Amino acid sequence: MKRRYLARLLAGVLVVGASVAHAQWVVFDPNNFSQNILTAARSLEQINNQVTSLQHESQMLTNEARNLASLPYSSLQQLQSSLQSTRQLINQAQNIAYNVQQVDNAFQTTYRSATASQSDQQMIATARQRWQNAVGALQDAMRVQAGVVGNIDANASEMSTLVGSSQSALGALQAAQAGNQILALQSRQLSDLTAVVTAQSRAQSLQLAQQAAAQDQAREQMRRFLLRSGSYQPTSIRMFQ
Repeated sequence: MKRRYLARLLAGVLVVGASVAHAQWVVFDPNNFSQNILTAARSLEQINNQVTSLQHESQMLTNEARNLASLPYSSLQQLQSSLQSTRQLINQAQNIAYNVQQVDNAFQTTYRSATASQSDQQMIATARQRWQNAVGALQDAMRVQAGVVGNIDANASEMSTLVGSSQSALGALQAAQAGNQILALQSRQLSDLTAVVTAQSRAQSLQLAQQAAAQDQAREQMRRFLLRSGSYQPTSIRMFQ
């Protein structure tokens, strides 16, 4: 009897122990689960923040790359070519160039005051030279005007291209470069305008110098004429029958 009782008691203890062990394995802790969920949510939020930060940095780098990108179009060669053409027209000035020393030499010889020591042939030669200078200056002025007018179409095309490049610029550098090229184009147009005004002023100055020298020469020629004619002797004439 005692053995059977002990056996039953031992079997009951084993069943109770197994039940307790099974109960410990399936126990659910709500607080621990909530804490784990909260920790996971915070970790996910931190990861999302890092991803967003990386996206912002990537966008910033992209914008910086655009701002540092150079303009693919350059009008420098075209501007230099047009400017060189105008400069060549200026350098081809006839007789008296745009040179201070040449101007001084001309006014000391061709445009100087007529003197008694000059022969009639010398005065005629200098008068002819002054006329040639005036006509050449007028031709030079018209050639410069024609060259500048010929640049108008090229200037309009260049301006259209530069404005389009400025409007489609990807970044600050491209926009700035397009703006600088537009300013360079305007500077070249001002150079053309300066060349035209200078050529016209040169032609007008030579015409005025020719007129002044002609007046001075005329006085000398009149003086010589009076000397050669002798004194005036009045005489009586009969005009009517």
